[in-house]
Amino acid sequence: MHYYAYEFAHAVLSPMRLGVHGIRNLLDMPFNPIAQTPFGRNLAAACEVFENVTRRYGKPEFGLKSTRVNGVDVPVREHIVAATPFCSLLHFERDTSKIGPRYDPKVLVVAPMSGHYATLLRGTVKAMLPDHDTYITDWNDARDIPLAMGRFDLDDFIDHVIEFIRVIGPDTHVIAVCQPAVPVLAAVAHMADTDDPHQPASMTLMGGPIDTRRNPTGVNRLAEARSLNWFEHNVISTVPPPHAGFMRPVYPGFLQLTGFMTMNLERHMNAHVDLFNNLVKGDCDPVKQHQDFYEEYLAVMDLTAEFYLQTVKTVFQDHALPKGEMMHRGTRVDCSAIRDTALMTVEGEKDDICGLGQTQAAHDLCTNIPDDQKVHYVQEGVGHYGVFNGTRWRTEIQPRIREFIRTIEYSRGSVPTDRMARRTQTVEMAVSPV
Repeated sequence: MHYYAYEFAHAVLSPMRLGVHGIRNLLDMPFNPIAQTPFGRNLAAACEVFENVTRRYGKPEFGLKSTRVNGVDVPVREHIVAATPFCSLLHFERDTSKIGPRYDPKVLVVAPMSGHYATLLRGTVKAMLPDHDTYITDWNDARDIPLAMGRFDLDDFIDHVIEFIRVIGPDTHVIAVCQPAVPVLAAVAHMADTDDPHQPASMTLMGGPIDTRRNPTGVNRLAEARSLNWFEHNVISTVPPPHAGFMRPVYPGFLQLTGFMTMNLERHMNAHVDLFNNLVKGDCDPVKQHQDFYEEYLAVMDLTAEFYLQTVKTVFQDHALPKGEMMHRGTRVDCSAIRDTALMTVEGEKDDICGLGQTQAAHDLCTNIPDDQKVHYVQEGVGHYGVFNGTRWRTEIQPRIREFIRTIEYSRGSVPTDRMARRTQTVEMAVSPV
């Protein structure tokens, strides 16, 4: 019933939004005598804040039309190279014809399926583009997938990762951001166990819940405090009409968003108060920054119920992966089978979703990866979002990942000898081995 109540509330507010929008248009007219009065500015600001808070946010675009390679602006074309009803594999293809052949590593960024669209990682992709041939998983909103397309659970997520790595080909470097850390590690372990010729060259796990028994956060404690039956009866709803996924059981994105916002409710309330004050003052830069952030943050998608419930049970309640009990299609996931894929883990010092040590636990599981190909890095002063976006990501975290990937490329002989010689002096590991 949550979903139907949500849709009803949205419908009830629609006439109010329409009226508020009309008032804003009147106040924006250049010859309106009250537009520039204190009353007019306050009323216009109040109308805009109301619209921002109550409107439905659609899926944003990546909008990455170009990047700089060796100081030269090159066009970027976004296109789908593989697709299923539940996900598309996007390739950000760079036109480097003006600067000659490139031997940049192939990178697959596995976006989280946790309520937000893959565009939340726009900053992640943007920072990778200059030096990498970049792909990303673009998960589809479950409410837009007809029930006839079947189920999608954690096993299906793992299968998608494996198939997309095979599509991209050998020597792929996989980056898992947050939630996908567990299925990506399981996928690589399965590929190693079956001696798959397309095993990735490296995997980078960022802020992921590998072992939530370590330094548990409020999110972890909530997942353990409630039974799976409680989650099924309290947070799972069926998609209402007229959406294409009508009658599909889902974990609604708006519930996930509500949970995230209540964790930092005061900060979000203050942000909207600041928005109102900046609109009244006509201070455009902070207004744009606020709108850009919330255009992405408030755009949410639904998850299939089976994926959500299986993830809660496997990752947060049973701790199946660190216990060596996780199964994939009837086969135990054995991380010790991984020998030929290098491992890097990244954590944020102030992460309140994945506590310190939870991602680093992957090193204890991957016992047969050589020590000189295992790296762990903790970024000081950042929370969960800062691990993959923002200034620290661009200036401190991403450069370390870049050099880690380059080092693995050179050790595997994946780069032509002449180029390797030119970069020998510049490629240094910016982080310490585990």
